[in-house]
Amino acid sequence: MNIAVFCGSSMPRNKEIVEAAAALGRRIAQEGHTLVYGGSNLGLMGVVSGAALEEGGRVVGVIPNLFSDDIIHSQPVTELVRVRSMAERKERIMEMCDAFIALPGGIGTIDEVSEVMVMNQLQIVDGQRILDGTYKTKPMILLNIDGYYNSFLDQLRLTKEEGLMRSDAGLVAVNSVEDIFELLAPGGAEI
Repeated sequence: MNIAVFCGSSMPRNKEIVEAAAALGRRIAQEGHTLVYGGSNLGLMGVVSGAALEEGGRVVGVIPNLFSDDIIHSQPVTELVRVRSMAERKERIMEMCDAFIALPGGIGTIDEVSEVMVMNQLQIVDGQRILDGTYKTKPMILLNIDGYYNSFLDQLRLTKEEGLMRSDAGLVAVNSVEDIFELLAPGGAEI
């Protein structure tokens, strides 16, 4: 399975988040999945991808050409995919992946989470709407370390209560890396 991990290129103050990023990267590799991420070695991106690589995992970095060559080639990856823009990076990652996980992150991470939810709600695959009943929602899992996403989840609840959002759009919040792999296991919880 190709698993996208959305996270920031900054390092958080909360060391539990850093530990969770490393545990997630290791576990993706140990389970034989491919990690697909934003391509940098900075911040949490470097932690999750570095941990996957240390475990011998397959790591695909998708990075826009707008960054310097130093940044583009800073993190060893199994495969480097260069794209023209941040928007194309999101699109490419969404096309490539079967599941999405968001570590605590900034505005870019929230944007990526929202984009996956829109894709699920509109049933879009490769830019086309699938309206024949065959669309399968792709899981969008928030790793909610220390309640990091609680305010975001409250806003989504309000949006749904107001009738401005039709479904949960594949979104699930969990508190541990172990919870993620219980959801993703064959026969795991319905998302």
